Amino acid sequence: MGLLTVSGSPHIHGGLSVKKLMWGVVIAMMPAMLASFYYFGMGAIKVTLVAVVSAMLFEYLITKFILKKEPQLHDGSAAITGLLLAFNVPSNLPIWMIVVGALVAIGIAKMSFGGLGKNPFNPALVGRVFLLISFPVQMTSWPVVDKVFPLGLDAITGPTPLGIVKEGLDNGEPMSDLMSQIPSYTQMFIGESGGSLGEVSALLLLLGGIFMLLRKIITWHIPVSFLGSVIIFSGILWLIDPNAYVNPMFHLITGGMMMGVFFMATDMVTSPMTPKGQLIFGTGVGIITIIIRVWGAFPEGVSFAILIMNAVVPHLNSLFKPKRFGKEASNG
Repeated sequence: MGLLTVSGSPHIHGGLSVKKLMWGVVIAMMPAMLASFYYFGMGAIKVTLVAVVSAMLFEYLITKFILKKEPQLHDGSAAITGLLLAFNVPSNLPIWMIVVGALVAIGIAKMSFGGLGKNPFNPALVGRVFLLISFPVQMTSWPVVDKVFPLGLDAITGPTPLGIVKEGLDNGEPMSDLMSQIPSYTQMFIGESGGSLGEVSALLLLLGGIFMLLRKIITWHIPVSFLGSVIIFSGILWLIDPNAYVNPMFHLITGGMMMGVFFMATDMVTSPMTPKGQLIFGTGVGIITIIIRVWGAFPEGVSFAILIMNAVVPHLNSLFKPKRFGKEASNG
């Protein structure tokens, strides 16, 4: 009897190759990326180019000279890591910090575990959290959006809506007063508020997510359970005290919520394999996100929540194993 050799995830199924899946994600990210260029101008273009080129370069060098394997840059995974890293940082971040973030994302979070399909944590989020902890001032200096394609380097900075609400509530200000200090819901939904590149437009990120669902690049389980748990948990808090907690709609359209729901929590390598596991995973990410946003030290909790649940994925895969092909159901 021969041995069955199974490679690392993601596994090819339904006629979709890894390359098609990865480049499908890149296409879904394009509208939000172009919006970041429109609002943040040359700063956003610089960050995106440096992050993508650095990620691809580090993967090539590590694969060829350290792992002694043939680089597979054409599969698009390194480009996606670079794009997601760029989406998670402000457009005025110094170039050398972007390069360091790419090195951590590719070299430590991905290639040190053996490359694509073997990393337990989302590489771009590991890079983002490393930068946030190491350089908190630079990572929380958010350029103010400019709708006339700014050519400067984003010298004018300001707080994000999440930051304004978080600081205000911590200081005892009622939500009724804080709402006048932030952009309207329509402005935040289409992207007219400060933040990282990937926080620009919840609308375009939502459209990108729908595109991936329709193309069967991702399934509905994680997005629906993620969004559902955010709505229910934050809604309960808001109903208890509307002046102490913000309503669910605010949570949905601000910060990295839509980016996390569709582009990071659904990462096929670091999320559960089974539908039941994915539902629990998405629910856990949503609850932890709100816990951090409401009671944590940071105004945003999506990145930390996804990484925490990434660590739980092996247990979810073990708990909800699919029935082996040919195995009869138990009568017990």
